[in-house]
Amino acid sequence: MTPGRQSLIFDADDTLWENNVVFERVVDDFVEWLAHPTLDPVAIRTLLAEIEEANIVAHGYGSRVFLRSLADCFQRIAERPMDAAEQRRFDRFADAFSHNEVELIAGVADVLDELAARHDLYLMTKGKPDEQQRKIDVSGLAHHFRGIDIVPVKDPATYRRIVADRGLDPDRTWMIGNSPKSDVVAARAAGLRAVFVPHPNTWAHEHADLDASDPMIVRVDSFPDLLRHF
Repeated sequence: MTPGRQSLIFDADDTLWENNVVFERVVDDFVEWLAHPTLDPVAIRTLLAEIEEANIVAHGYGSRVFLRSLADCFQRIAERPMDAAEQRRFDRFADAFSHNEVELIAGVADVLDELAARHDLYLMTKGKPDEQQRKIDVSGLAHHFRGIDIVPVKDPATYRRIVADRGLDPDRTWMIGNSPKSDVVAARAAGLRAVFVPHPNTWAHEHADLDASDPMIVRVDSFPDLLRHF
């Protein structure tokens, strides 16, 4: 590690608090509700993943886009719109995203307390601004960060813009997150260093191969392990 004070940029969903597990529970309930006579659950999930990918490109990230994908999946399979009773049942899937609480991942608050005494902490999360801001507010973690950015996508251009806007030194800036694709690969492509913090429920769309020979990618087993490196 480079000695001295570093700039640490943290991902939010599934790095600081649980997120994808909520979506997975809704998918499980949705597939069970469909109970399709010929399509098995794997086929339904495959179709849903394809629809999600298209909707992400067209509409971005967030629970509203996810619910849209579920509705599109229903219509694709049923080959008709929902009737009134089905719509009422479908509306209950949105309840999973309407609560005003988040579940912090173990050790997050204490680790951020300690790291903030030695380094400059930032938060960068992608999604709909109102949805992500609500989770940030409810988390009680905002005071740890010198800056917070909610972005529509995490690609190399986004990282370069954030670094330039905040006057950060790429050689002393680390992106820390659970998503290989957007937290590690994209950050490294922008010239930043990266820490991969694995999560068992990382979204399938965020999977990517990491370069095992890259010395500027650090892997830890859990969030508290960051204290061994920073």
